[in-house]
Amino acid sequence: MAIQMIRRLIYITIFTLLLQTTSVIAGTTGSEELSKSGSQDSANECFEGFSRAMFKFNHALDRIVFEPVAKGYRALPVPIRKGTGNVVDNLRSLLTLSNNILQGDFSRAGNTAARFGINTTAGILGVFDPATKLGFEDQGKEDFGQTLGAWGTESGCYFVLPILGPTTTRDAVGLVGNIFIDPVYQITHNTEIDNGVVGNGTYSEHNYYYYRGTGAVDFRAKNIESWDSLEKNSIDLYASLKSLYLQNRKQKIANSTSAVETQDDSDWEEIDTN
Repeated sequence: MAIQMIRRLIYITIFTLLLQTTSVIAGTTGSEELSKSGSQDSANECFEGFSRAMFKFNHALDRIVFEPVAKGYRALPVPIRKGTGNVVDNLRSLLTLSNNILQGDFSRAGNTAARFGINTTAGILGVFDPATKLGFEDQGKEDFGQTLGAWGTESGCYFVLPILGPTTTRDAVGLVGNIFIDPVYQITHNTEIDNGVVGNGTYSEHNYYYYRGTGAVDFRAKNIESWDSLEKNSIDLYASLKSLYLQNRKQKIANSTSAVETQDDSDWEEIDTN
């Protein structure tokens, strides 16, 4: 199983390099490069027409579906929403742990593992967060896109995907990588474990999508006011979101404590527009 996972990661890395070459070629015509302070990482606007069309589609879908659902979720009592968000974050920490290890950041890996162990047991499956009170503070989420960045892979092209939102060549490949190294995904999709059943049969691939969907709704509910503020104060909302996304990804890869938590292609965190 471990050998198969390593082989998949090698394939993904090679695929990233191939896409990176394509991104450089595509980005030489009218590309828009994000200015950086001392960083050589950049993202080229390779498919702006397509991206703006997808942005409009996502924006409309958000107004029709996601925002109303998020407002309904916000109507739930605070303890229920807080506990739900904690459970999602606790499960998500397993993907962070995998990427901590791949990045060779064993200090953060130890902290992440300790948080998961404490919150899963003393925190009743992650509903509560006693780990923070014990000194194991949340050091931020990690994903395979960040790991590729830590390995030196540049961003490549910037574009917008339907529903998933803004991304880059590197982060899009990271989306695929996340599948192979996320223990939650592997447990709920692994047909080699009793024909897809784990333990007493309560886990299936549906549980994974419930978990991911709940995380998305929880995020959107936390950011209703922040998103409205961003819409109201932006001359070009598409450009504002692009700038926010790229700056955040740069800071996350550098493990900056000042990083603005935004979407990592698999989920969003709170957007700070102040």
